[in-house]
Amino acid sequence: MGRLVRLDWAIKKILRDKANFEILEGFLSELLRFDIRIQEILESESNKEDARDKYNRVDLLVKNEDGRLIIIEVQNESEADYLQRLMYGTSKAMVEHLHAGASYAAVKKLYSVSIVYFDLGQGKDYLYHGTTTFHGLRFNDDLALTENQKSLFQVNSPADLFPEYYLVKVPRYDDAIRDTLDEWIYFLKNEEIKDSFKAKGLQSAKEKLDILKMSDEERKKYEAYLEDLRFQASMALSTYSMGQLVGEKNANTATARRLLQHGMSPEEVAAMTALTPDEVKDIAKEM
Repeated sequence: MGRLVRLDWAIKKILRDKANFEILEGFLSELLRFDIRIQEILESESNKEDARDKYNRVDLLVKNEDGRLIIIEVQNESEADYLQRLMYGTSKAMVEHLHAGASYAAVKKLYSVSIVYFDLGQGKDYLYHGTTTFHGLRFNDDLALTENQKSLFQVNSPADLFPEYYLVKVPRYDDAIRDTLDEWIYFLKNEEIKDSFKAKGLQSAKEKLDILKMSDEERKKYEAYLEDLRFQASMALSTYSMGQLVGEKNANTATARRLLQHGMSPEEVAAMTALTPDEVKDIAKEM
């Protein structure tokens, strides 16, 4: 069973070709639970090529045949404000694709699909779906659309008008195949597609994303990309570890000051913290 390229690399180099739309259409159809036919791939809000972003994040903006917009993003590194950035990205995409002078009724439905390789937030699941609903605070009902609105907008509820968010937390996936969508997530995690998999688009992915079918030049570029990903991950871990050490040092220093203020000797303070007697003495001199 041959190795397959990661989806983020495929998005950058392979899946923008109309001949390969079938792969993304399959994944999106399995995830969104309705058939997707890509009309065109638009320029996304963040196709940057700076030193960090081109490895940390890859995204794509897709327009479906019915005009709905879908943002697909692969994120490799953790970001504390990731959810806020998703909100900004969907808002920006909707505004940019609303023609000047058009009514608000022309705002397109948008789906945001995030495939993340870090443990975003807290939660044991690996698949999350977010929608917007309006719940009554006094009579405990949900706001519904009128029949006229349903007919005008061709939707059934307010949630059908607002952006929807899908989060795939790849590291959380347990490799258990529960349905055809799990077959896709198995590929996202393991870069492998089993012969028994039947999910839409996967067999095409197995054929077109095979590393062995790359030219020597393409393979070298891909291996360099993987090495850069490993380097970026290592740098992020080193920065985090250094931050922890600095934080612990600052906490020990603050504790030492308090203990010295209560009359303890430098030797006693050193025994109660991770500081050396000489370090405690230096702190005492500064007080």
